[in-house]
Amino acid sequence: MSLMLRKRRRAEINIIPLMDVLTILIFFFLVSMQFRDIAALNLVLPRIETAGRSEIATPLVVGINVEGTITYNGQVVSPEQLEFAAARQAEADSSITVLLQADEATPLKSVTLVMDILRKNGLNRIRLQSR
Repeated sequence: MSLMLRKRRRAEINIIPLMDVLTILIFFFLVSMQFRDIAALNLVLPRIETAGRSEIATPLVVGINVEGTITYNGQVVSPEQLEFAAARQAEADSSITVLLQADEATPLKSVTLVMDILRKNGLNRIRLQSR
């Protein structure tokens, strides 16, 4: 019997394949994630210190930029088209929450015009989005 001690090779954790896999996963998630359309209008939402979390399941999104351009679920519309779309939405479901995204430099006149159009047509649950 041989009583010689065998030298054991120290166990190592090879992290290079792990880093390769993590890099591929990061690229995959960056390519496949959905970006919000807030940047499409170049909106700078106002900051509200006391704002709570938005827990709306599927809101109706209406946006207004600095020039007064109105969007309805991501599509540019005129005030007349917004009125027609709001009336149609109120007929389908008047209890839906409207998420109003207005740039912080948007004139109050434009915001109140949109709010009046929505309320006239029966959409009374309006929330302002902040950052």
